[in-house]
Amino acid sequence: MILALLVLGPVLGGLVAWLFGRAGRSWVRIWPLFFLALDFAALLAIWIGGDPNAVRLGSYGFYYQLELPWIPQLGISVHLALDGLSLLLSLLTVFIGIIVITVFWRRERENERFFYFNLSLVLSGVMGTFLAVDLFLFFLFWELMLVPSYFLIVGWGGEKRAKAGFKFFVFTQLSGLLMLLAILSLYFIHGAESGSYTFDLFRLIGTPLSSTVGMLLLLGFLAAFLVKLPVVPFHSWLPDAYTEAPIEGTIILAALLSKTAAYGILRFAIPLFPQAAASFAPVAFVLGVVSVIYGAVLAFAQSDMKRLVAYSSVSHLGFVLVGLFALTPIALQGSILLMVSHGVATGGLFIVVGLLEERLGRRSLEEMGGLFPIVPRLGGMALVLALVALGLPGSGNFISEILIIVGTFQASALFAVILSAGLIFSVAYALWMIQRALHGKSAPGIAIADLSLVETASALVLILAVFWLGLYPQPVFNAAHQFLQIMQGGI
Repeated sequence: MILALLVLGPVLGGLVAWLFGRAGRSWVRIWPLFFLALDFAALLAIWIGGDPNAVRLGSYGFYYQLELPWIPQLGISVHLALDGLSLLLSLLTVFIGIIVITVFWRRERENERFFYFNLSLVLSGVMGTFLAVDLFLFFLFWELMLVPSYFLIVGWGGEKRAKAGFKFFVFTQLSGLLMLLAILSLYFIHGAESGSYTFDLFRLIGTPLSSTVGMLLLLGFLAAFLVKLPVVPFHSWLPDAYTEAPIEGTIILAALLSKTAAYGILRFAIPLFPQAAASFAPVAFVLGVVSVIYGAVLAFAQSDMKRLVAYSSVSHLGFVLVGLFALTPIALQGSILLMVSHGVATGGLFIVVGLLEERLGRRSLEEMGGLFPIVPRLGGMALVLALVALGLPGSGNFISEILIIVGTFQASALFAVILSAGLIFSVAYALWMIQRALHGKSAPGIAIADLSLVETASALVLILAVFWLGLYPQPVFNAAHQFLQIMQGGI
């Protein structure tokens, strides 16, 4: 039952906060934080002392599984399983959730109890997505993330929140429906071939498909994954949603929801349709490289700091897409490491944006400047995380992007060279942001507080995490190794 508790933990914390938060503002935050901390402790204990082969599902080894009949007449079950890949991303989920609540502890919002309930519900949806191995259940969690995310944007967002929320909802809902059609098509094809109708991933792997049908079904899955990753040209919902969402929502969108898409490609799209995925790889390379360069160039052109970080996220996630479809061991390991490191580093950059906006009442780089002497701790946090974004040696972003480039070179030297050129653009926007915000002449009348003790501690945890990933990535590689080894054997 530990897997059920992992999924239900965040939403239980949010529900208790919603129902009993009248006892005081602090309790609205304490309850979600408490349940997230329990999840984090459980996941950490599994990582340290668990047996990754305790449960065998097909060729895959898992720490735990939970399988309960739900609608057996239709082959639908509540089937959750935790392996090294889902363990890493589940740890990232609760880690980011804890940091977000802790850093913005003092921020007051209207109807806070409902706000934290929605935030917790998103986190539960993300956890369920990383643990579900029944395709119907996976789709249910995929859609579960959508509704509370929409409420966060339109309920507590900026001036253009209605438009941003509408675009987010339409893009993700329509693309999700295409994935549902692909899931149902695979369900009926497998049932017609085997006589057994099921949504279980490990029974569906290996379903005989023609090259045309396999490609069409892969495209159905990718419709949802490429939109939520997001990849150019399916990214147009992102700048508005990231900019208008409350800062907590933006961090969850950038650090976690985008990872559910990359995870979906790894867990479902490639294993279910290996030949189609190999055929689609050149297209994925083009989309990924375009995203890397386009996102970096657009980031350099922004004056809104939040929008700049949003476009930088598009650029980094382009590396992830290329690495996933390079289908080489080095590139795949790099992609998984970048998924985790990007979640920490980009989440940290958005926290910097939120803290500056909270103190200054604005996000425009044109109205900043000279902040380093005024807020040295906050400035130091911004500087280090910006350097991580440009690929500072020793950081998780650096080693993961290098691995992706090296692994991609084994599949396509041309795209590896173009991808490496994209690193230059990240240097430009990161240094440009730091120069305009922290250095030069300060704007008149700026007198703001530096990081508090709690904010400083949270900043140190984020920075230590991203450098730990870069200086000692082996535990991440070990956790993902078995999954990648078996997945590549089926390609």
